[in-house]
Amino acid sequence: MIPKAEFGRTGHKSTRVIFGAASLGHVSQKVADQTLEVLLRYGVNHIDTASGYGDSELRIAPWLRREPNHFFLATKGDRRDEKGAREEIQRSLDRLEVDHVDLWQIHALADPIEWDQALSPGGALDAALLAREEGLVKWIGVTGHGAQIAATHRRSLDRFDFDSVLLPYNYVTMQNAYYRENFDALVATCQERNVAVQTIKSIAHRPWMERDHNRTTWYQPLESPDDIDLAVWWAMGRQGIFLNSVGDVDLLPLVLDAAKRFEKPPDNSAMQALLERSHTEPLFV
Repeated sequence: MIPKAEFGRTGHKSTRVIFGAASLGHVSQKVADQTLEVLLRYGVNHIDTASGYGDSELRIAPWLRREPNHFFLATKGDRRDEKGAREEIQRSLDRLEVDHVDLWQIHALADPIEWDQALSPGGALDAALLAREEGLVKWIGVTGHGAQIAATHRRSLDRFDFDSVLLPYNYVTMQNAYYRENFDALVATCQERNVAVQTIKSIAHRPWMERDHNRTTWYQPLESPDDIDLAVWWAMGRQGIFLNSVGDVDLLPLVLDAAKRFEKPPDNSAMQALLERSHTEPLFV
């Protein structure tokens, strides 16, 4: 089984690999249910979805009826104003067929103007705080993408004491000195405050070339089992963080199998060799 760790201050012990439910956005219920069997086989007990992930929330609803109280349930919203975010929260609850979620996150909060709106009076954060008071959400997080997001999350934690953050983490991205410096500082702050750190894009290979687009991930992923092993083990080698799984149901078993077999992270020479033979490129510059 995949090891577990305390998910920040929530009191929940989550598997160190969290199911990234973007992979369910455009699949049938039959495929989704087959994916559930994979998750149960590996003991995954935490789902991360979003209102904007196509039909993902709808696909998850039957799982929650079948496996009550098994999953820590997280979703996200993209609206930046209080009214819009409030509507998104309610829509997610309706689609998931639940009366509350464990974690609601302000999704992809990177643009400076949107950031200020969401975290100012009348913004999405106010909707989340009201929902928390009403018992509709238990915890509040923030997510984002891009080379600047570690620095942005640091600003977000200065503005509000979020319960979780989510951002990219892989070997090639951490070769960017600016990103690495801010990621390390962010993780240090999160450890001090007991804020959960979720990471994405562990098996990112490079941006898509249009002719090669044959997966449901928005980036081209690594596909060789040996390469996926190295990438997953490298990410899991950092204590205190969680790895959100790949957005492709066919690659999911490879990620989970690697996580199950994790013992220690590969050294830098192994990771450099992976970059060279796979021609991995950073997603953000």
